Amino acid sequence: MTEDLNPTGMPERSRIDHDQVKPRRGGGRGRKGEQLQVPEAEFRSYYGRPIIKAPVWKNPDVPLYLFLGGLAGSSSVLAAMAVATDRPSLRRAGRYVAAGGAMGGTVFLIHDLHRPSRFLHMLRVFKPTSPLSVGSWILSPFAAFATAAAGAEALRPFLGERGPGRFVRVAGDVAGVGAAVVGPALATYTAVLISNTAVPTWHEAHRHLPVLFAGSAAAAGGGFGLVAASVRDNEPAARLAVAGAVVELATEQKMTRDLGMLADVYDKGRAKTLMTASKACLAVGAVGAVVGRKKRWSAVLSGLALMAGSALTRFGVFDAGIASANDPAHIVVPQRERIRRREEAVQAGTTPPDRHYVPAAGN
Repeated sequence: MTEDLNPTGMPERSRIDHDQVKPRRGGGRGRKGEQLQVPEAEFRSYYGRPIIKAPVWKNPDVPLYLFLGGLAGSSSVLAAMAVATDRPSLRRAGRYVAAGGAMGGTVFLIHDLHRPSRFLHMLRVFKPTSPLSVGSWILSPFAAFATAAAGAEALRPFLGERGPGRFVRVAGDVAGVGAAVVGPALATYTAVLISNTAVPTWHEAHRHLPVLFAGSAAAAGGGFGLVAASVRDNEPAARLAVAGAVVELATEQKMTRDLGMLADVYDKGRAKTLMTASKACLAVGAVGAVVGRKKRWSAVLSGLALMAGSALTRFGVFDAGIASANDPAHIVVPQRERIRRREEAVQAGTTPPDRHYVPAAGN
C-alpha cells in the first residue's frame, strides 16, 4: 500500500517549471548577460495551518463582557445626567443597569479566566503598559461606585428625604458621579485590549475600535434608557442612543474601508451575518427613537433594537478577529507590503517609515 507523502497537495520544492522561469537582464557584481530567475512562489503556510494562535477567549463570555461593559459605562453617565436634570425614572434605570452590567461583566470575565483567583491576582500589581491590568483597575472601582449608587437608590423609598435618607441620597449622588467619571473608560478600554493583540484585523483597527466601542456603548445605554425610563424622562436617552448609533455606523464603515484586504472577514461567514443584522437594528432603533420616543411601545421597541445592534456589533467584531487570526494571508500579505515599502524607501535614499531614529530621553 502506497503512503501519500504529500497529503495536503503542497508543491514539491525540487520541481521547477522551466517554462515559467524568466530571464533577468544584468547580473550581479559586474557580470553581463542573462541570468535565470526562479519565479516568485505563491504564498502558502505550512500545511495550511494558521501562523499565529487564535485567542483562547470563550464565546459568548468575552463578547458579552464587552457588551455589558459598554452598557454599564454609558448608563452610569446617563444616570448622572438624569440627576442633574431631575429625571427620576431615568436615574433609577441608569444606576441599576450600571451596577448590574458591572457585576454581570465581572461574572463572565471570571468564567473566562476559569478561576476567580486569577482576577484577584491581576489586582496585585498596576501595570500601565498592560491594557488587561489597567482594565482590571477600571472595572473594580467602577463596580464599587455603581453598586453603592444602586444600593442608595434602592434605600431611598424606605428612608425618606430627611435625616438618614438625605445622607443616603447625597452618598448615592456622589457614588453616581464617581461611576460616571470611570464609565467612559470602562466602555472603551476593551477596544484597546483586543487591538493590543497580534490579531491582524483587531491590531490594524486600533484607531477605529475605541470610537466604534464608544458609539456602541452609547447606543446600548441610550437604548436601555428608552426601555426602562418613562416617556417624560427619556429624551436624554433618545439623544444619546441616536448619537451612538450614528457614530457606530459611520465608524464601522470607515474601519472596513481603511482595513483593505483585512476587512474581508467582515464580508463572509458569521461575522458578516452579525454585522449586517447589527446595522439593521441600529438604523431601525435610531429612527424609532427620533419619531416614536413619546409613545411608550415605540420607545421600548426602539430601545430593544438599539441594544440588540450594540450586542451584535461586539459579537461580530469578536468573530471577525478569530477568523483573521486563522487566516495566514492576513499575516503574510501585510508583512510583505511593509517589506516592499521599506525596500523602496531604501532605494530612494530615504529612511523607512518604521526605522526612524527616536533619541532617548536626556540625549
